Amino acid sequence: MWARLKATIVDFIQQADLVLLGLCCLAGGYGLVLIYSASHRLSSNLRLVAVQGVAILLGVVCYIFFSTVDIEEAAKKWKWILGFNVLLMCCLVPFGVDNYGNRAWIQFPGFPVTVGPAEIVKITFAVLLSKQLAWLREERHDLKSIRAVGFLAAHLGLIAGLYYVLSSDMGNTLMFLLIFVAVTFVAGVALRWFIIGGGAAVAAFWAAWHFDFMPSHIRERFMVLLDHSYDPQGVGWQQTRSIVALGSGQITGQGLLNGTQTQSGSLPFAWTDFIFSACGEELGMIGCLAVLVLLGAIIARCLLVARRAKTPMSTYVCVGLASMLIFQTVENVGMCLFVLPVIGLTLPFFSYGGSSMVMLFCAMGIISGIKKRSRPDWLRDR
Repeated sequence: MWARLKATIVDFIQQADLVLLGLCCLAGGYGLVLIYSASHRLSSNLRLVAVQGVAILLGVVCYIFFSTVDIEEAAKKWKWILGFNVLLMCCLVPFGVDNYGNRAWIQFPGFPVTVGPAEIVKITFAVLLSKQLAWLREERHDLKSIRAVGFLAAHLGLIAGLYYVLSSDMGNTLMFLLIFVAVTFVAGVALRWFIIGGGAAVAAFWAAWHFDFMPSHIRERFMVLLDHSYDPQGVGWQQTRSIVALGSGQITGQGLLNGTQTQSGSLPFAWTDFIFSACGEELGMIGCLAVLVLLGAIIARCLLVARRAKTPMSTYVCVGLASMLIFQTVENVGMCLFVLPVIGLTLPFFSYGGSSMVMLFCAMGIISGIKKRSRPDWLRDR
């Protein structure tokens, strides 16, 4: 047993992506410092830090485990994975927790923390979509045909549609859509289908806006973008405080534990949705650039593995998971800068969230496993 464990550890050190793991740990550690400072005024401050710290450690274990998993072999059980996705999302009905207009979290009886099903399903969706596209290629289906596109769209509709109906969580619903767009584009789906889909989305948005089909809380989040003076004490409060915090930090910031907006509580959700703003206030533009450089390096590493992957499916998985990080980062930073709407997407590796942190490490572990299997067979065991 010990010999086998030793062999596994040696194999991991020799072949897994230690650079990616190091970047993820640096980002998680930096985020831990920011969470400590942003939540310092709370009585639950140490608990938040402890939960996030345990999540990082558990995430490293998951990274090691998924580095040993052959994701293409695992994807052969696609029916079970799809069933798991549907079942997990359906748990929102009996166990979902209402929070700020949506029901995106599950509280299982006796379980000490809430679980965000979207954090898990985003990853399995990217894997299953990649498997679906690889199968279509193997069976020589034309990805430009209406039949193939309809087949892919049905998968998206099932997952994204079911999730939105059960949760009303627009942010993660859009995440499914954006992962779908990135992976199918890289796989070779014809550009005309994206133009048609984009046109349909714009038309649907216009109709929902003008015929009053759009939920009021979502409408207001767009209205405040068009007019920053709209309801500054209400729906515009979060982003107004965010801009003030970022601006007051200037180049070097006011210092950890010294941010005026952050420490007074004027900046809402400073340790989750608006942790980038808290970073800007206390560590300035330099601190924000460090955040973006770390996330950029993680994303670049994912895309490098995608480019060197041994099979199309592995490439698609890497692109899907990289796009998840890209879109979440762009939306969160744009939200803090008051140029994109608040839709509840946190900053990867930095915002507080145990289930999110663990699943991010799982996703990066999958990419590490793909990198490991990108080597020719005769080099893989050396």
